[in-house]
Amino acid sequence: MSDLSSAEILPPAKVLVTGASGLLGRSVASRLAELGYQVTTLQRSASGLSTVREVRGSLTDPQAVEEAVSGQDAIIHMAAKVSVSGRREEFEQVNIEGTERIFDAAWAEGVENVLYVSSPSVAHAGESLVGAPAGPPDPDHAEGHYAQTKAEAELIAEARASVGINVLIMRPHLVWGPGDGQLTKRIIDRARSGRLPLLGSGAPLVDTLYIDNAVDAFAAGLRRLPQIAELPAAQRRLVVTNGEPRPIGELLMGIAAAGGAKPPKLRVPPAVAKAAGAVVERLWAVTGPHQDEPPMTRFLAEQLSTAHWFDQRHTREVLGWSPQVSIDEGLLKLARHIRRTGRVLN
Repeated sequence: MSDLSSAEILPPAKVLVTGASGLLGRSVASRLAELGYQVTTLQRSASGLSTVREVRGSLTDPQAVEEAVSGQDAIIHMAAKVSVSGRREEFEQVNIEGTERIFDAAWAEGVENVLYVSSPSVAHAGESLVGAPAGPPDPDHAEGHYAQTKAEAELIAEARASVGINVLIMRPHLVWGPGDGQLTKRIIDRARSGRLPLLGSGAPLVDTLYIDNAVDAFAAGLRRLPQIAELPAAQRRLVVTNGEPRPIGELLMGIAAAGGAKPPKLRVPPAVAKAAGAVVERLWAVTGPHQDEPPMTRFLAEQLSTAHWFDQRHTREVLGWSPQVSIDEGLLKLARHIRRTGRVLN
């Protein structure tokens, strides 16, 4: 890193965080405000934060986007439609067209620094990933509408980096912890009801990212955005994890136990889960919108039965960051939170 600029984005810089109604976006916005940044958030529902300027609106609303982007020094764009089911058009409107709208507004307003939040799924075609780098986004082979549209949005971000905007792409992998209504709550809820399966042996190694570490990583990414201006595109992609690959069965049992649930006993062969997931996806598409996610999809079956962990050396070098909370410490913090509050969500 010695050949890169030492410039950093520091408080009281003005920073827009999109998607602050979700755990990660809200936590990042809150931390940046605590650090002294002037934070604006953009999301459809209230963020619950009293220390930020809040713009209520969707990425599909040009006026809301322009209002939020105006006057900013940097943008952390993490708002997205995240689901394993739904119509492709909905994903395109938010993940692709919304990302284009953010970059168009940034260009018009002269905002030079954008941290785009993506997902390792954009480069995962279903095979095992063992100590993998952050591969190029591949919408043709990514699994599911979410991963495909996020891959296309990454290509948009990389294209904008070639015409004068500093773009850093960060792909957090499987964020979990107190307040997480996605991965953490669903694991615990399904384990409590006896509906959490282990696919195959449960032995494939998987990386995850504890929420506190995720927040620190994004604060570091924001700060160092100007330093990546001269890096080639491949070195601007960072998968971010705890760097502690664990057997997926061990992780599932650890999170379930933190929620007071018994270890999952249901074991399903991966091939059976993938076939069942394909059937469920077709049924979900036919029967229309659902409040809950389908119990299994092909993508979920692959995630639960294949290794996917990532080399973290480049990520830590670029960010000047390393995780401070281990997985075991995170499980203890999660268990204490649930005992104290009686729930996963805050």
